[in-house]
Amino acid sequence: MSLRNEPNLISLMEGTGSDILKCMHCGVCSGSCPSGRHTSLNIRRLLKKARNDAGVLSDDSLWMCTTCYNCQERCPRGIGIVDAIFEMRALAVREGIIYPEHRKVGELLLEHGHAVPIDEENMAKREALGLAPLPPTVHSFPEGLEEVKKLMASCRFDELMSEK
Repeated sequence: MSLRNEPNLISLMEGTGSDILKCMHCGVCSGSCPSGRHTSLNIRRLLKKARNDAGVLSDDSLWMCTTCYNCQERCPRGIGIVDAIFEMRALAVREGIIYPEHRKVGELLLEHGHAVPIDEENMAKREALGLAPLPPTVHSFPEGLEEVKKLMASCRFDELMSEK
């Protein structure tokens, strides 16, 4: 089932769908948003759009939120705004709506267990600082990387990152 044509996105949002229906559109969230000062993000507009249109999943501003929680902490109705954004993002990704840059980070996680795999230059810098060339992460423990890969496969993260 494609969510893009779903008339009632709210019903698909498990924890916060009905929560955002409490929004009285006072604008405190948008006024509190540091990202909104520099991007197209308008939290109030995004929540209003989510109430009426599953097209919100394709809205670029959905990905402009830095999850600072300013909006949620200041909301007079106590709406889980950031949680709602997380749910909308999750629905968007399930629909294959994801920035290429985000998909690349996911692919790096699947391949290396890190979004920024260590390279020769960083290994040399670590050694110059008196550190081991590889940090004590999956870089140093290949069996840990296999466990990370199993975990990501078990929650179907690998499927989400594949091109649809």
